[in-house]
Amino acid sequence: MSSPEVAAPISRAGSGTRPLLGNELATQFGRWRTWAMLTALALIPVLLGVAVRLVGGSRPGRGPAFLDQITDNGLFVAFAALTVAVPLFLPLTVSVVAGDAIAGEAGHGTLRYLLTAPAGRVRLLLVKYLAAAAFCVAATLTVVVVGALVGSILFPLGPVTLLSGAQVSFGEGLLRLLPVAAYASVSLFGLAAIGLFLSTLTTVPVGAMAATAILAVAAQIVGAIPQLDAVHPWLFTDMWLDFGDLLRSPIVWDSFARNALLQGGYILVFGAAAIARFTTKDVLS
Repeated sequence: MSSPEVAAPISRAGSGTRPLLGNELATQFGRWRTWAMLTALALIPVLLGVAVRLVGGSRPGRGPAFLDQITDNGLFVAFAALTVAVPLFLPLTVSVVAGDAIAGEAGHGTLRYLLTAPAGRVRLLLVKYLAAAAFCVAATLTVVVVGALVGSILFPLGPVTLLSGAQVSFGEGLLRLLPVAAYASVSLFGLAAIGLFLSTLTTVPVGAMAATAILAVAAQIVGAIPQLDAVHPWLFTDMWLDFGDLLRSPIVWDSFARNALLQGGYILVFGAAAIARFTTKDVLS
């Protein structure tokens, strides 16, 4: 009789990319760890909104972007929370998911059973990456949606004053959350590819998780050093906080396009590196 640890990976493999992806997503979002991380991310806008409600907004130019606008319009809780989450908290959770993708299976001794099923190594990598990208979207939406809900409960709502000075209806301002969330999600796709590659290098998931998170922090530190401005445009973190262009009238899409192109480059480079490593790797566990 097959052990549960062996049977589960084999049943997850399925016979095609779509069933394999569906089962991977079900596994990913069925873990308590995933929901614990999403809950922690949801606490960011809650704590931010409650703090501003109790203490009041900050003076302009102090604190994270949009913080001084929260008391005038609760919708800005979502934007301010995203500004707080993007540099550290979102990358940290994505590092956990991406770093565990392959190394976690190897560490639990289930990777070789996945590969005995008709999945194929490249297909398995693709599915693991798509599952990590899905988490990027879910994590970003958690911050944005909870932020909008908390803001609507704690603060007044009404017409939204954009960064360009134009004022739009609350409905249009609410719709601006969608491209902003999309921007933040795309920003994390490159990091997910880096984490997936690092995950193919080890059977210790904690090592891949830590290395991915450290790279995200290191890239932001390099990006903050003026003397290294020549390399700034090449850093995957360089445009993480440039979603403010989506809060102008009319919307300026240049930053979104450049960021997507930058992240696409990292996906191609580290995706190819992950394939090269994983397809030539001896899987013993």
